[in-house]
Amino acid sequence: MLKLKANLKQSQAQHYWELLQVLVARNLKVRYRGSFLGVYWSLLNPLLMTGVYTAIFGTAFASYYDNSIFNYVLAVFTGLVAINFFSASTTQALWSVVNNGALLNKICLPASVFPVSLVAANIFQFSVGVLPLLTIMTLVNSRSIVNALALLLPLLALVLVCTGIGLLVSALYVFFRDLPYFYELVVFMLWLSSPIFYPAAIVPATVKSFLIFNPLSPVIESIRQISLSGMLPDLRLIAQSLLSGTIFFTLGLTCFRLWRHSFMDLL
Repeated sequence: MLKLKANLKQSQAQHYWELLQVLVARNLKVRYRGSFLGVYWSLLNPLLMTGVYTAIFGTAFASYYDNSIFNYVLAVFTGLVAINFFSASTTQALWSVVNNGALLNKICLPASVFPVSLVAANIFQFSVGVLPLLTIMTLVNSRSIVNALALLLPLLALVLVCTGIGLLVSALYVFFRDLPYFYELVVFMLWLSSPIFYPAAIVPATVKSFLIFNPLSPVIESIRQISLSGMLPDLRLIAQSLLSGTIFFTLGLTCFRLWRHSFMDLL
């Protein structure tokens, strides 16, 4: 009996993985059909925005980065690639279950595969476009392979946060069709409350107590510490980012599973 259950779970996992591969390939083909730069648009956007922020704030905030505008450029870039990945992954995931409602009503498929596939497509895009540059930055600044490998830990936390929130908002959108308008505001608030174009040191102590609810803040700080400080990875920051990722992933997955049985009546 136990062996039968184990075989069934293995078969389901294999089916899920195969379906995920098909959906990721489809998402990437549709997204970049006729595109000149393809996945490298994910790199061009933060590079251009980094230039804009540097032109406006570089001189004012350089003192927080060893009086180096170049260090400010690197700090802004790391923050932008994290928030861009989060915004793209979760916003695309939000629509995924409803957009595939007709398919779910015709074929018995695991509904969670749709938001997960969109996060996975963005992981592939990030891995090809942004990750090589982040890795080079880390190796140049730290001169340590340990830091380059440790960089994967806060990035894993970022993926967990995005997957959890992607599952949560995709499930909520089934019930609340005006959610996209509200979620745009949520993403904007997260963008402002994350230390992207400004250093975390300028945030007042009274405000910092509220930033613990921002799942991206410890992730961004950990990526910067590993990539830019030239020191060994800060285990405390890594632990905070992974804890944040685990909490939001668990929350999103739990809510999705609890509400899944109600989807069919609303799709």
